[in-house]
Amino acid sequence: MAASIPSPVRDAGLPDRFRLDALTAELDSPLAIVDLPAFDANAADLVRRAAGTPVRVATKSVRCRTLIDRALAVPGFRGLMTYSLTEALRLADAGHDDILMAYPSAGRAAIRELVSDERRTRAITLMVDSIEHLDFIDALAPPHTRPPVRVCVDVDTSLRLGRAWLGVRRSPLRTPDEVAGMVAQLAARPGVQVVGLMTYEAQVAGLPDTSAAVRAVKRASLRELSARRAKIVQAVRSMVDLELVNAGGTGSLEVSAADPEVTEVTAGSGLFGPRLFTGYASFRPKPAVLFALPVVRRPSDDVATCRAGGYVASGPAHASRLPTPVLPTGLKLVSAEGAGEVQTPVRGPAARHLRVGDRVWFQHAKAGEMCERFDRLQMLEADRHAGSVDTYRGEGWNFG
Repeated sequence: MAASIPSPVRDAGLPDRFRLDALTAELDSPLAIVDLPAFDANAADLVRRAAGTPVRVATKSVRCRTLIDRALAVPGFRGLMTYSLTEALRLADAGHDDILMAYPSAGRAAIRELVSDERRTRAITLMVDSIEHLDFIDALAPPHTRPPVRVCVDVDTSLRLGRAWLGVRRSPLRTPDEVAGMVAQLAARPGVQVVGLMTYEAQVAGLPDTSAAVRAVKRASLRELSARRAKIVQAVRSMVDLELVNAGGTGSLEVSAADPEVTEVTAGSGLFGPRLFTGYASFRPKPAVLFALPVVRRPSDDVATCRAGGYVASGPAHASRLPTPVLPTGLKLVSAEGAGEVQTPVRGPAARHLRVGDRVWFQHAKAGEMCERFDRLQMLEADRHAGSVDTYRGEGWNFG
């Protein structure tokens, strides 16, 4: 007999299964829903946690223009952080004028498109962490042929403990001298305007509070980073006028915002409340986005097989990246199959009561990645189906 993959502890605040079924009864599944009251409550909680520091919307974690705009309409949110330069261009063309790239770009066509229009170069700030990034741009569009490009310098914020590295492999710039040296080179370069620093603490924002040891390491990381960041900002401000010092993510909003050097924080996953964000001590987002799969087989009394469902999240290959069946409660994935491309079996006492055509509701491990699987999101109010909206995929936007 195949084993089952254990499900994490169930979240308080899950939508009522019968309400979800009733409000989407006329729709075929697979389908994805946004519980708008939960989404709005999550947005308000992110603003509360930021305590007056502006919150930039991480579009990677939303991938739906209607929901991006809904978040921006909440007082306390300001600006976008995009994950693709082509995405940033499309959003700038749609009227957004405060767009910070989260990552460097090596897209030739996108860079040429950016520098072809001064309105775009004013709206979009590129992320860089080496002179090579500017060499790449200049080779495509020499400074005398284009408007100046705005750049933000990405700083390595990982925690180093001897040979151990806690964080993500981003920027090679770590010390105040390294960052100041890079900024000095950029400031002397024609066609470049240095406007910001990025100091994303992935090892804090993306690491749930699973134990006292984890919490202690996160505190140590924040102490080390706060002291180093202050020196970096001081050194850079002596050379250029900084518009922004960006930090934080959904998992670290309040501690990042509390740093006096930080001028803005970024959040996106907290709007959706995905499975990977259920293990933090300081906050608990509501699960605002779920997807439903139809039951299509009953291979045994305690197993129901759903159509599709292989919506596995990025990151290290691990059960934590699989979607989790949450409604009806008491279901688990089957370890021999997991979440499959064409079928996903679930096992548990609740499976005995499922029939062909019934729905199983799942929570995705990460936030916006789920939107790559659906053209539209069904919007649910408290007591009605409020229509549907396009995801990036539904608009024909595919940014890789």
